[in-house]
Amino acid sequence: MIENLSREQLAGILEALPLDISFVDGDDLVRFWNRHESRVFKRPRSVLGKSVRDCHPEHSLDKVNQIISDFKSGKRSSAEFWIDHQGMKLYIRYFAVRDESGRYLGTLEAAQDITGIKALRGEKRLLDE
Repeated sequence: MIENLSREQLAGILEALPLDISFVDGDDLVRFWNRHESRVFKRPRSVLGKSVRDCHPEHSLDKVNQIISDFKSGKRSSAEFWIDHQGMKLYIRYFAVRDESGRYLGTLEAAQDITGIKALRGEKRLLDE
């Protein structure tokens, strides 16, 4: 349960996740991202508190608006895509964040370089060198 975590522990968990995450609140304002120094798509700190629409290129705004609209209406709970970017295969997912009653709280973006994951073959057991 989250109430058993300190703020420091929660921050540590979010930084340790092996993916870039961002959170946009229910008013479409950017409120959080992790891994500031190592993100694939870096953002200036000045973006915090600003509209998510200010963080995307013009050609993708219609898609951003559609995803957020679908999340708010309940039509969809997730969206995903993948792209090739600077020698990496990026897997990008968006998730509607809702409270226990289903009320929309915002959008979570998760982006991960899956280049190495795609290259995995066979098995590697825990602690195998």
